[in-house]
Amino acid sequence: MKKQLLFTFASILFSFLSFAQSDKEKAAATVNKNTIESHIKFLSDDLLEGREAGTRGNKIAASYLANQLHKFGAKPVSEDNSYYQKFQLEQSRPPSVLDLTLNGVSFPLTAPFSMPAIDQSAEAVFLEYGSEDDFASTDISGKVVVVLAGSGEDATPNDMFRSRSKKVELAQQNGALGLIELVDFEEDLWSRVKHYSGSGTTIKEESDGTEDDSFFSVWVNMNKNRPDLKKGETIPVTIKSDGQSKKYLDTQNVVGVIEGSDPSLKNEYVIYSAHYDHVGIGQPNAEGDSIYNGARDNNIGVTAVLSMLENLRTYPTKRSALFILFTAEEKGLLGSRYYADHPLIPLNQVSYCFNTDGGGYNDTSLATIIGLERTSAKELIIKGAGTFGLKAIGDPAPEQGLFDRSDNVSFARKGIPAPTYSTGFHSFDEEIMKYYHQADDEADSLDYDYLLKFYQGYVYSGRLIANSSEKLFWNEGDKYEEAGKALYGMN
Repeated sequence: MKKQLLFTFASILFSFLSFAQSDKEKAAATVNKNTIESHIKFLSDDLLEGREAGTRGNKIAASYLANQLHKFGAKPVSEDNSYYQKFQLEQSRPPSVLDLTLNGVSFPLTAPFSMPAIDQSAEAVFLEYGSEDDFASTDISGKVVVVLAGSGEDATPNDMFRSRSKKVELAQQNGALGLIELVDFEEDLWSRVKHYSGSGTTIKEESDGTEDDSFFSVWVNMNKNRPDLKKGETIPVTIKSDGQSKKYLDTQNVVGVIEGSDPSLKNEYVIYSAHYDHVGIGQPNAEGDSIYNGARDNNIGVTAVLSMLENLRTYPTKRSALFILFTAEEKGLLGSRYYADHPLIPLNQVSYCFNTDGGGYNDTSLATIIGLERTSAKELIIKGAGTFGLKAIGDPAPEQGLFDRSDNVSFARKGIPAPTYSTGFHSFDEEIMKYYHQADDEADSLDYDYLLKFYQGYVYSGRLIANSSEKLFWNEGDKYEEAGKALYGMN
C-alpha cells in the first residue's frame, strides 16, 4: 500500500513539474550533444554508402530511423502497420541508337525524353509553338507533332523545359504518335541537355492500363539549320531507336505519429520532416574517398527530426506530431511528392509542415529559414531560434529558388504552410560549396556546439507551432494561399 501511494505521489509530482515547465525548458531538457553526434555519425558512416535511394545503404538508414520511431514511442500509420511507406522508383537510361529524319533531312543532334524501341515512318504536322488552340484546332491523331520549343521567340531554356510537359500532355490527349520539339542551342548548353536527356528517375505509378508506351518525345537541335516549315504543313518523318532501358528500385519513406495532448487539437497534425537519402558513391576526392556521406545534406536535418521525436516522447504538444523521413529527395523530391499524393493522414488535418534541409552553413550565429516571412509562424520561429542564441533570417538567396527545391514544396503545393529550417548561411560561398554534394561532407567536420543550439531552436520553434492557439496559415498574397484556402475549406 505504501509503495502504491509513493508511486501515485511521484506520478502526480512528475505531471505537475512537466506542466509547470515552459516550452523553452522542455526543448532544452531533451537535446544533448552526445545524442546529436551519435545520430549523425551513424547515418554518415561509410557502411551506408551515401544512402542513395533504392540502395542497401538507404535501407539500412531507413531501418535505423524506424527503430528510433519505435524507441521513442511513435506509432506506425501505414496500412501494413509498419513505419515504412513503400513505393518503387523507375530508373531510365538513354537509347544507344536514335536516328531521325524530317522532310528527308537527317537531324543527328537529338535528345530523347521518352523513347520506346521504334522503327516508324509517319506524317508529321508543324504547329509552330504549339499553343492549346493549335492542338485543339488541328487533327493530329495518328501523326507526329513538330513544334518550336517554348512559347515564343524570347523563351529561355528554362521556359522551354517548363512548357514541354504541357505540350506532351496535349499531344497525348489528342492521339499523336509523338512530339518533336525544335531548339537552337550552342554546343556547351546542348551537351548539358544531352547529358541528362533520356535518363532519370521517377515514381513508378500503378498502371491503369491506359498508358501509351509507344509515345515518344524528343528535342532536336537545329544547329542554325531550321527547316522551312509553315504552320499546319504536313511533312514526312522517320524515326528509329532501340529505346530507353528501364529498371525498378524499391524504396521507402519512414513515417510515425505521436498523439497530441489536447482533446480537440490532437486531431490536427504538425509534420516534422527531412530527407534521409543522399547521392551515394561518386567521383573520388584527392584522398580517394568516393562515398558521399552527406553529413550536412541531410543528416543534420534528419537529426533535427529525431531531436523533436525524443522531445515529444516526454513532453507531447497539444497538436499531434507526424514524423516523415523522406527518401529520393536527391532524385527530384520524389519521396515527399509520393507522400503528398498518397497521404497516410488526410492533408486537411495537417496544420503545418516544419521541414528541415540544408547543404551546409557558413555562419554559426544564424538559423536560415527558407520561407520565414511567408507564414504566420514567423515570430514563433524567430523566438524559438533566438532563445538559444541564433538569429533567424529568411532566404538570403531568393534567386536560387530554394523554397521550391526542397521537400517542403510538395506540401506547399497542396496548401499546407511549409517553410524549411536550415543551418545558418548568408550566401553560397566557398564554405558551402566545399561540402555540398562532396565526399568531404563528413560527420567529423561539423561544429556540434553550434548544432546543439540549432536543434534546441528547432525543437522550441516546433513546440511553439504545435501549441499555438492560432490557426497558422500563409500570409496574404502568397502564391500558395489559394491552395491553402481550398484545402482547409476557407473559400
